[in-house]
Amino acid sequence: RVLSFMMEVERELFKLGVPVKTRHNEVAPSQFEIAPIYESGNLATDHNQLVMTTLRSVAKRYGMVCLLHEKPFAGINGSGKHLNYSIGNADLGSLFDPGDTPHDNAQFLVFCAAAIRAVHKYGALLRATVATPSNDHRLGANEAPPAIMSVYLGEQLADVFEQIKKGKVKGSKQKGLMNIGVDTLPPLPMDPGDRNRTSPFAFTGNRFEFRAVGSSQSIAGAQVALNTMMAESLDYIATELEKATKGDPAKLNAAVQTVLQKIMKDHDAVVFNGDGYSDAWHKEAAKRGLPNLKTTPDALPVLTSAEVIKLFSTYGVLSEAELKSRQEIYLEQYVKTLTTEANLVVRMARTIIYPAAMRYQGELAATCANLKAISHDFKLVALEDVTAKLRSLQVAVDALEKLLEHEGGDTLAHAKFMCDKVLPAMNEVRSFADALEAVVADDLWPLPSYQEMLFIR
Repeated sequence: RVLSFMMEVERELFKLGVPVKTRHNEVAPSQFEIAPIYESGNLATDHNQLVMTTLRSVAKRYGMVCLLHEKPFAGINGSGKHLNYSIGNADLGSLFDPGDTPHDNAQFLVFCAAAIRAVHKYGALLRATVATPSNDHRLGANEAPPAIMSVYLGEQLADVFEQIKKGKVKGSKQKGLMNIGVDTLPPLPMDPGDRNRTSPFAFTGNRFEFRAVGSSQSIAGAQVALNTMMAESLDYIATELEKATKGDPAKLNAAVQTVLQKIMKDHDAVVFNGDGYSDAWHKEAAKRGLPNLKTTPDALPVLTSAEVIKLFSTYGVLSEAELKSRQEIYLEQYVKTLTTEANLVVRMARTIIYPAAMRYQGELAATCANLKAISHDFKLVALEDVTAKLRSLQVAVDALEKLLEHEGGDTLAHAKFMCDKVLPAMNEVRSFADALEAVVADDLWPLPSYQEMLFIR
């Protein structure tokens, strides 16, 4: 059924002119990946929206639901998107193509250095473009990149840029061979860059992958930010080269080396090839001065920072008023989403979970009464356990409902209140509901379990 669904999705997308070529299982149960073929940024953004719409509509025909929520199940890998980002044209191809000897490829080094500088200067802006309540659950959860924006270059390019920083470029590390352990197959060439799934902004051969976009999000916001950041960095490099050469082509090579060295000295803190999931990286990132904006209320104020306003207004992309309106709308969406979810938590707890657990409590009490009637020895352990959990659930729901009465303050203050107070209270209710699910008789539990949702076809 899933395969039939995927095939029909591809047929429908083909009719719409959306090129897709890859589909395979992902880590979580019933989780799959689809890969559109690269195309120009505006078209890819529109096609991405069509892909999401098509996935949802076709799923219904097969009696299924396509979940684009970033973290629908606690404890199970969530979903996201990889925004593959490259710059080029029909004549030059990709300007992020290093070739076999990247240390000699001045064009590539300039554009790659521009990307490094851009992410270091505006990493907080990138984080803000992927800030949503559901994506906050996913980022940094040992399955997706952390909220710290860093650049992964791979062993070869990291070595080249380290040489540039020191002022002496000698060469590039060459490709090795990968022995896959099958005698009948020859060793395969191994990319010296390799791959790092823990990095939010990773170089992967001839492009950068921005891996922090949420699965339900449009890629437009991140794309606009990347384009503008790159424009500013390339503008900076071009200005520096013009100053240094003063129109003399003979001075260009030396000027390029000087500019690249300065960029790496000023911005190499953002380059990290290690494990982005580790606690050690979080401590190291703090030492390097890299922002770690873990929640949406932490990230969205960046949109109206002086630096970001100057960036977008300088290049005629967004005005200060447009940035402020976007920040306000995104914060309001955050508040409304969490308010809706919190009200649903209260309703489910009061009308579904609590009554089911009380029925089980009644059965246990009736069993105890029957055993007492025939003078049979019995223990109250199960009954007392369920009763205690029910009481804790009721207290937690009452506390959450009280918090939802909160009013006043601007939108940012309200968002912070939802993040700091309401969200933990929702998790508290969830913990007692999960505890009851583990003990209440299955025939009395009205909600589908993880097993039923994920593993029973």
